[in-house]
Amino acid sequence: MRYLGIDYGAKRIGIAISDEKGGFAFPRETIPNDFSAIDRIEKIVKQERVGAIIIGDARAVNGVENQITSETEAFAKSLEHHIRIPVHTSWEAWSSVEAARFAPKGKEHDDAAAAAVILQRYLDTLHREEE
Repeated sequence: MRYLGIDYGAKRIGIAISDEKGGFAFPRETIPNDFSAIDRIEKIVKQERVGAIIIGDARAVNGVENQITSETEAFAKSLEHHIRIPVHTSWEAWSSVEAARFAPKGKEHDDAAAAAVILQRYLDTLHREEE
């Protein structure tokens, strides 16, 4: 099954996609977080035949919720209601830092790369549970 990963932000949303077997995550694109975001994600889901969406859980490292946590949860519920495929959360702490390691020297991380980190963590956990 193919998965779509999301790094949700107040201004931008990073998108990543897995291979068809759900083994590897790849950055796809960054879209603006505006009124058309869910429709744009739905289009990608249909084009790529995605079976589930994984969105980063934005809680602080100590597990405490913050403002972006409630926004992320509301967005996840909207996605599930609108697109009608399962939406799961995955721990996202330090995903931006990890994504920055792969950015060209002198450039900030890409939100799509952070989405790929979030998605790959989920896929790795999923495959460990299957073993």
